[in-house]
Amino acid sequence: MSEKVCSNHKDERRKILRRCFASLLVFFFVLLLVILIVWATLQPKNPTFTLQDATIFKLNVSAPNVISTTVQITVSSRNPNSNIGIYYDTMSAYATYHSQQITYYTVIPPVYQGHKDVNVWSPFIYGDDVPVAPYNGVALTEDKSDGAISLTVKINGRVKWRVGSLVTGRYHLHVTCPAYIPIGNSKNTGMVVGNAIKYQLSQTCSVNV
Repeated sequence: MSEKVCSNHKDERRKILRRCFASLLVFFFVLLLVILIVWATLQPKNPTFTLQDATIFKLNVSAPNVISTTVQITVSSRNPNSNIGIYYDTMSAYATYHSQQITYYTVIPPVYQGHKDVNVWSPFIYGDDVPVAPYNGVALTEDKSDGAISLTVKINGRVKWRVGSLVTGRYHLHVTCPAYIPIGNSKNTGMVVGNAIKYQLSQTCSVNV
C-alpha cells in the first residue's frame, strides 16, 4: 500500500508542475501578445535630428597627413511621438572628412525625451594632430581655398522607448549629419565669436535605429 501511496503523490506532483508550467507559458504568451499589439498600435517613429550650426575654432592641416580640429556643434533632436518617450543613452559625437574620422569621440550626457519634446546639445568635437591619408590633407587645403568644406558629423549611441511604465531594451542609434561649411567663402564669412567663426547650417540629419 505504501508504494501505491508514494506513486500517487508523485503523479500529483507531476500534474501540478505541468499545470504551473502551462500557466506560465500562457501568461508569458498573453503578455508578449499585449506588448506587440500596443507596439503596433502606437507605431513608434524615429527621432529627428538637425545640425543647427558649427563654430570653427581650429581646422588646420599641419602636414599632408595630419589634421587638427576643434569645432563646437549645435544639434537638436525632436521626439515626433505623441505617446512614446525616448531614453538617450551612451551617445558620442565625432566628425569625419571624406569618410575618415578626424576627431575623437565626445560623450553626450544621457537624457530622457518626453512626448513631442526637443533637446539641444552643443558638444565640442576635437582632434589634435590626427593622422589621415595624405590625399585628405591635400583635399582639405584645396576645399578651404575653394571656399567650402564638407564634413560629416556622426552621433552613435543607444536608445530605449518608453510606453507608459513599460521600457524596452536598448536599440542602436546612428545619426549622420552632413555639414557643408562655407569656410573661406568671402560671401559667407559667418559670425565672429571670440577667436572662432560660427556658421548657421540648419541641415537635416539621417537617423537609423
